[in-house]
Amino acid sequence: MEASAHKPGNVSVVTNFESTRYEHFLASAVAAGSSFEYAAERGIAVSSGKIRLCDVGIGRVIRECVADINEWQHGGNTLLGTVILLSPIATAAGMTRSEGEFDISKLRENLKLVVESTTPEDAVNIYEAIKIANPSGLGKAPRLDVNDPESTNKILAEKTSLFEVFKIAAKYDTICSEWVNGYPVTFDLAYPHLTNQLENKDLNEAIIQAFLEVLAECPDTFIARKTGLEKARDISSKAREILELGGLGTSCGKESLARFDRQLRESSNLLNPGTTADIIAAALSFCVLGGYRP
Repeated sequence: MEASAHKPGNVSVVTNFESTRYEHFLASAVAAGSSFEYAAERGIAVSSGKIRLCDVGIGRVIRECVADINEWQHGGNTLLGTVILLSPIATAAGMTRSEGEFDISKLRENLKLVVESTTPEDAVNIYEAIKIANPSGLGKAPRLDVNDPESTNKILAEKTSLFEVFKIAAKYDTICSEWVNGYPVTFDLAYPHLTNQLENKDLNEAIIQAFLEVLAECPDTFIARKTGLEKARDISSKAREILELGGLGTSCGKESLARFDRQLRESSNLLNPGTTADIIAAALSFCVLGGYRP
């Protein structure tokens, strides 16, 4: 659903990148399904006392999910950020569902438990997943850099959990920040905007509006890694301008959004707000878990 919406600067049902097209995202979404199902089953097993939280193996879930995606499409990195966000959500959803009706606050509590219970082995599996996906704009980390072959040895020797690794990266990566801080952008910004928009708009418009709201508030760290934080802030400022014009609700807003989309696509995908798209996918998962059906 997230990939289908014509969000500015992203692949969608009507817009493609040179080597990554909409069908690559469709294939990726299908390929990811079994991993999310397995993650949910692990969550159910935790709730029933069959396994401990630290035995969920969320890093392995993410690594195998990314490997499956890589095997089933040739469009490069499509869903790494989304998979990293959704895998613990799937586990937490399994825990929440097994306890009764879906409750967003309970899901949030369980999600915190899942990510805080990760292990050094989970971290090593995440590093392998990143190498498989080979995302652009990684840059160099100040400590435990994913491109340093010694990093995984250090992680195991120092018994550094995945949660602790993501703490290091949280300052400059929104995905990691979501993990270690309780998914604040997803729960407190994206999800409320999306649910509000879905009451009055069709799915495509609701996703685009929520996307603009998140981008306006949170500079996209995927853009920041590739072009610098100042440019990412400039992109967020333009998203705010579109919202002030009324977004998709006015002709001026629509015209401004179309120009914005063209501008983001002019620089060989360097200005692709990919992290914002990942956040919207996570927020959509909350809607679906809560009963929303398009």
